[in-house]
Amino acid sequence: MARIAGIDLPKEKRGVIGLTYVYGIGKSTAQDILDELDIDRSIKVKDWTDDQVASLRQKVDSEYTVEGALRSEEKANIRRLIEIGSYRGTRHRKGLPVRGQNTQTNARTRKGKRKTVPGKKTAPQ
Repeated sequence: MARIAGIDLPKEKRGVIGLTYVYGIGKSTAQDILDELDIDRSIKVKDWTDDQVASLRQKVDSEYTVEGALRSEEKANIRRLIEIGSYRGTRHRKGLPVRGQNTQTNARTRKGKRKTVPGKKTAPQ
């Protein structure tokens, strides 16, 4: 069982895809890591030798910010934006899109379920 950065990699996946299960490692980073260590990309995780797993673990731990450290770093960055009162920070605080997207008709993922407001009744004439 290959365990890297506290994550058990799926045994039946190819090496490149298996490494992407670690938070902070995407496909291109996984390819770069495997190429630098001369590990064939197409070999499944279960077929890695103990030496290969050890070298992968050492490389990921020493050169990349992954998992808990990366999550806490991102939270700290968002907290800093909120504290200094930047525009992006206020958008985070309000739970609205941060990067300039349209919100009149879209942004349901950030805004949540619709809160319907009843229409105004007109007085009889």
